[in-house]
Amino acid sequence: MPNTEEILQTGGSSELVDCGVIPHPVPAREWPILAVLVSIQFIHILDFTIMMPLGPQFMRLYEITPQQFALLVSIYMFSAGIFGFIAAFIIDHFDRKATLIVLCGGFSVATLLCALAVDYETLLAARAVAGAFGGVMGATVFSIIADIIPEYRRGAATGTVMSSFPITSVIGVPTGLFLAEIMDWRAPFVFLTIMGLLVIIAALRILPPVRGHLIHQRDRNPLRQFQKIFSNANHLVAFILIAMLMFAGFTVIPFISPYMVVNVGMSEADLPYLYFFGGLSTFFAAHLIGQLADRYGKRRIFCIVAILSIIPIWLVTHLSKAPIAQALAVTTLFMVLVTGRFVPAMALITASVAPHVRGSFMSFNSSIQQISAGLATLMAGSIMGVSVTGEMTHFDAVGVIAIIATVLCIYLSTKLRSNEELTTK
Repeated sequence: MPNTEEILQTGGSSELVDCGVIPHPVPAREWPILAVLVSIQFIHILDFTIMMPLGPQFMRLYEITPQQFALLVSIYMFSAGIFGFIAAFIIDHFDRKATLIVLCGGFSVATLLCALAVDYETLLAARAVAGAFGGVMGATVFSIIADIIPEYRRGAATGTVMSSFPITSVIGVPTGLFLAEIMDWRAPFVFLTIMGLLVIIAALRILPPVRGHLIHQRDRNPLRQFQKIFSNANHLVAFILIAMLMFAGFTVIPFISPYMVVNVGMSEADLPYLYFFGGLSTFFAAHLIGQLADRYGKRRIFCIVAILSIIPIWLVTHLSKAPIAQALAVTTLFMVLVTGRFVPAMALITASVAPHVRGSFMSFNSSIQQISAGLATLMAGSIMGVSVTGEMTHFDAVGVIAIIATVLCIYLSTKLRSNEELTTK
């Protein structure tokens, strides 16, 4: 019988731990692995997130409209969605460690292309290349978590890896904006390229092979696997849940920085504070929410956090001229609750699928997630406009749409079942 150490080193499924055959996992061995996964998520999220506070610069530099800026943000997500969908047919046929390292390499090249862009069109193309690698990379990270972390600790592990978002906000975005200020907007992307190369070296040394899922892939037809995933009603609920969750978030998130500068009165120099305080608070909240999800149930905690998140969605999209302290309080609460609801949601979703199709499922999930976010951004951009005084308009209507989508997410979470619940019936 394999021990826990062997499971972590060979990438075997955590099913043995979950069912009690191996009662004493070795959390100390998981921390270096989680640190690498957090680092990968850090560069992936920073690459996407840095575009939003740089939005006012891009709109001024290239003289683009909110709709064109929305396309600059959403092209990444559409590319991630399309290539994630394609990758889903083959991703479960390879060692997840090798897959992740190859994706990191391609992603580093893509961030360098962003730094070398000479105009709006070439930057748009470079963002599409970055999305092609970044979306699949994120899906692979969560597949590895689900494969090597036992279910009863998966909420906390998911929260740990998702803490990469607040770390990005606290450290990455302010650093990127500082580099952009003392040099130019290209500097953050050069920084990301260097970080990507360092993460690849760490992944080669620390990550164990993750091959346990391969024993289920012999002679498996990708089209039959596609049919198996999408013919499962529980999987469809999971897909719709993540689609609505992303839609609810990305109708608002990409436009917060431009809105705070143009409508609320924050200066571009104040934007690092927005991400610093929001990220710092979210860092602690993500861990707490993950622990609460493991203790009291992922579904219950998700519903509570999602209900609470309606408050800052309303506040941030209806805010007018305000002191910086008030603006930071509202955006910090928004980041804590809107980001925090993803922790129990991702734990619910990863638990809803059997291990042998988890890689393909998560790649499809990531694809749907990215396309939904892209559509949300484009839709919000098409609703919003610019007044004669230069202010952004109709952000309040966008907030109402985000709230309706959040309520739908709460309903969908009550219909989603874990793979364990389904197999024990």
